[in-house]
Amino acid sequence: MTEFEGHHKTPNLDQLESGPWPSFVSGLKRLRDSGKSYGPMLNDLLGQLEHSYNERLGFWKGGTISVFGYGGGVIPRFSEVADKFPESSEWHTLRIIPPAGMHYTTDVLRKWADIWEEHGSGLICLHGQSGDAQFVGCKSDEVQPAFDKFNEMGFDLGGAGPAMRTSMNCVGAARCENSCYDEIQLHRAVLNEFLDEMHRPALPYKMKFKFSGCPNDCVNAIHRSDCAFIGTWRDSIKINQEEVKKYVAEAGRKYVVDSVVSMCPTRSISLNDDDTLEIDNKSCVRCMHCINVMKKALSPGDDKGVSIMIGGKRSLKVGDLMGIPMIPFMKADTEEEVEAIVEFVEELFDFFAENALEHERVGEVIDRIGLPAFLEAMDIAPHPNMVKHPRTSSYVRTDDFDEEAAKYFERKAEAQAAE
Repeated sequence: MTEFEGHHKTPNLDQLESGPWPSFVSGLKRLRDSGKSYGPMLNDLLGQLEHSYNERLGFWKGGTISVFGYGGGVIPRFSEVADKFPESSEWHTLRIIPPAGMHYTTDVLRKWADIWEEHGSGLICLHGQSGDAQFVGCKSDEVQPAFDKFNEMGFDLGGAGPAMRTSMNCVGAARCENSCYDEIQLHRAVLNEFLDEMHRPALPYKMKFKFSGCPNDCVNAIHRSDCAFIGTWRDSIKINQEEVKKYVAEAGRKYVVDSVVSMCPTRSISLNDDDTLEIDNKSCVRCMHCINVMKKALSPGDDKGVSIMIGGKRSLKVGDLMGIPMIPFMKADTEEEVEAIVEFVEELFDFFAENALEHERVGEVIDRIGLPAFLEAMDIAPHPNMVKHPRTSSYVRTDDFDEEAAKYFERKAEAQAAE
């Protein structure tokens, strides 16, 4: 036993339980006092965390640990104050790929909990922005036995390190009427094709994919993934005028004007005198606000597909980045269309592996080399939707502009003729 006899005193952590919101400290204490074999691990974890608060320093360091045949999927953490807190000297995390769309049975969740009570700390995180089911707190000699049991259930390790990371998709077509494509099908197609990029890290840095069924983007794909697939539609928003009239009668014209018509970012909605709606669909930017407010009256169009956004990420070297719409629209209904999307992803991987610097996300590559160079390398035709902001210089060579504009309208005409 260390100099800290029994439960560690944690006055700083105790303060975190005093607020109005649920506290992770209470959860850790509950696990510590559960009478399970992992109680001492949680006790020393709380002690080390209190020590960090007192010293205003973190005392975890990385290392290398994995399971046979894999190069990633386990986040190693070794304590730098193991002499004071020996039970939490190793605190590794197993990342497990969840079912696409987060569809679980209670039997699976119970088995997961049993495995982690036997081999880990009992602490499970479902789900962070990484997309994984994270099994937090495991000693080195328990990593392989724990993984073997997860694998026997049919589950695999997720991404870690400079690799393809675990993908996420919203619940989508399984439960949501706004879904514009089969998110689970596309998610699994990309995951299965590039699984080696996840298990055997060999990229300059991480690459993350997320799949949202509509522009509501419930999995934060546009700003939390390197490659975001956002469901959209090309035709007009569908309007049920009878439901519009019912909504106006119940909510009142003032509410509809204030909450729907006036809130449209492009002012493309108008409310007629007979309580019907008109939408200028050419001006619609698919913000989803009107559809979210008037769920029965409005819905996405019928010509559905995906927009592919590249380069989103949270803060690193150049700050937060939003995904740039590289492919404004692709169909994703048939096997051939899904295969075309997978081929695009393969080209993106090839570009990233060959051109990114170490510890550089694809959005930072685009920021460094410029969007025109990226489009040329990927053989993507420029599109007005890629414009980040209007030109800031008034000095424009009109001959170049006219030439490029003519090319764009020519491509647009060819695309319309092909349809």
